[in-house]
Order: sequence, then C-alpha cells, then structure tokens
Amino acid sequence: MSPSKNYTGPLIIVGILFFCFGFVTWVNGTLIAFFKSSLSLTNTQSLLVTFAFFISYFVMAIPSSWVLKKTGFKNGMSLGLFAMAIGAMLFVPAANTQSYELFLLGLFIIGTGLALLQTASNPYATILGPRESAAQRISILGVANKTAGIIAQYVFGAILLGSSATVDPNPLQKVVVPYIVISVVLVILGVLIRFSTLPEVSEEEEGAPTDLNSNRSSVWQFPSLVLGVLALFFYVGAEVIAGDTIINYGVSKGFDIEEAKLFGTYTLYAMLAGYIAGIVFIPKMLSQQTALRFSAISGIVFTAAAVLTDGFASVLCVALLGLSNALVWPAVWPLALNGLGKFTKIGSAMLIMAIAGGAVLPLIYGSLADAFNTQQAYWFMAVCYLYILYYALSGHKKTSW
Repeated sequence: MSPSKNYTGPLIIVGILFFCFGFVTWVNGTLIAFFKSSLSLTNTQSLLVTFAFFISYFVMAIPSSWVLKKTGFKNGMSLGLFAMAIGAMLFVPAANTQSYELFLLGLFIIGTGLALLQTASNPYATILGPRESAAQRISILGVANKTAGIIAQYVFGAILLGSSATVDPNPLQKVVVPYIVISVVLVILGVLIRFSTLPEVSEEEEGAPTDLNSNRSSVWQFPSLVLGVLALFFYVGAEVIAGDTIINYGVSKGFDIEEAKLFGTYTLYAMLAGYIAGIVFIPKMLSQQTALRFSAISGIVFTAAAVLTDGFASVLCVALLGLSNALVWPAVWPLALNGLGKFTKIGSAMLIMAIAGGAVLPLIYGSLADAFNTQQAYWFMAVCYLYILYYALSGHKKTSW
C-alpha cells in the first residue's frame, strides 16, 4: 500500500454506511419492547427479534465473500443496501396481517444485506492506513454508528413506545410509515454507492505473504483469528444483551415505559464515550491490546454491579456496559486479521459470522430471565467478558495450535 494514497474519501463513504448500520441495528431494542407489549410475548419470544436479525450474519457471511469476489466491493455494497430495502418493505404487509413471523423474515433480510455490507466495509477500516491505528479508525466509524443508533432510539421510541390518547386496534401499524421511509432511503443510498468513486481493495493491499502465512494452506491454521472469532461472538452477544434488553429490564424494575424507552440511549451514549476515548488514546497512549483488557475487566465489574445493585443504579450499570463494549470490536479486528495476507477476505467473513453471537446469546439471556428474573440473568454476561479477557491477555498472541 502506497503511503501517498489519500483514503479520506473512501472512509467518509464507509462512515455513511456505518451510520446506516447503526440506525437499522439499534432500533431493535425499541422493536423488542414494542413487539413484547403489542403481541404479549415472553422475554424469549421478544428476543427472537435479535435472533432473526443477527443469525443472518452467520448464514450469509461466507456467501457474502463469494458475492464480493464476483461483484467487487462497491457493487456488493449496493446489493446489500437494496436487500435491506426489501426487508424494510416487508414490515408493511407484516403490520397489515399482524404477523410476527413476517416481521422476523423482514429483519432476517435486513440482516442479510448488512452481512454483505459489513463483510465489505470492515476490512476497509483495517486496511486503509497503518494497522497499529486501525482501532482508532474503526472507533471513528463507531461514532457514526452509535450516533445513528441514538437518533433511531429517540425517533422510534417516540413513534412506537410513546403514549397515545386513543386505543389503536392494530398498534403494529405504527411501523409502516417509518419503514417505508427507511426503504426509500436505502434504495437511494444503494444507487449513490453504485456510482461513487469508492476504490476496490486488491489482494496485495490486504497484505503480502509473511512468515506467518507463507507455508499455511488454511485459514484455520491461524489461532489468533479463530480465537478472535469466538471473542467477537461473545462480545456481540454481550453488546446486544446490554443494549436491547435494557428497556424491558427497566420496565421489569418498575419504571414507566415513558421513562424506560430512553434507557437504550444511555447504553449508546456510553459506547459513544468509549469510541471517543479510542480516537483520542489509541495508539498514542493506549495499545489495542490494553484497550481490550480494560474493556473485559470493566465489563465484568459493571455486570456484577448491575446484578448486586437495585433500581436506577442497576439500570445505569447495564448502560455503562456500553463503555466496556465500545473498544472490543475495533481492537479485535486488527489483532485477528494480523498477518493473514491472502486469507484476509475469508478471515473477515469469519469475523462477520461471529455477529451471530447477537442471535444466540440474547436467547440464552431471555431463557434465564424467564426461568429466574431479568436481573439475575445478567450474570451470563460475565462469562462473555471472561473469554474476551483471555483473548486480550494471551489468545491474540497464539501463532500456532
């Protein structure tokens, strides 16, 4: 990669995409509370929202890498945006027929488009610039992602969870206009990306063969990657639990829905603070490895505090997990992809597959919440952070099995 290249333009385009990721992803917490109330669902049933959305990453990550090889990054991103638009439009017939299953299908298709987009866009942030500052660049993109998430929660919280003077015979109709707007915006973005100046990233730019991979024939021969995939699996699960269960948790602790509907923004504000810290301190004052260790340890502390305190203090501790989660994603990516060379694309696809943690782990939380209570179920997150701590301390250093 030539040091004279200016990657500001491509990163701005990727930043816009990360804004889209954040908007459609972080509205899930509001949707969970909305569907739980409107359709009288259990905790586990309502968390099928996250399952349908995030399991698509596991299903589509490898196929997405094949699509990108055929279409290139730019055309692949456009296809991803168009797929998301189709998924958003499915909310219209789902609301009209009051079909939870059709809503879940729409969420799965939105997640499918996102899988394609993320498989293409995340390597850009890692590759376009010095690897030691990759976490800083991904943190900048994370600010765009979480800002969009905060906006989404305010907007959809007001639309879906706001009080109404009249009793709506079909409250699910509230989603129709917002998701039509989302669909139109996604189509417009897809067209703009298709005709943008976003450059392709060549195999050579992804990293020339090194001593680490020169005699390896399989991506599974890179322990730092495989263990990194598992770290992201636990991280995404913990992030989704902290961000998407906090509204229902607040309601279960006696808070009014008018107040609880904004609890999800507290988590995102905490993540935003963490990303800004990453931009300021990484890599000048804080290494990516140190940031990851801090994230894991603070996650364990805040989890314990959330379970052992009560009232708003407990809710606040759940929200502060956003601070712990902020730097995990940007720190793991460069550590896991380091030295992969020609295996970078498939390695990136595997890391995207790890987002399935957001599908599987919240269901475990939901089952524990139904079996015990919503507060004690948070102990499960301590397991997630313990594994992330292992990866931060030694897992990322493994060069062979």
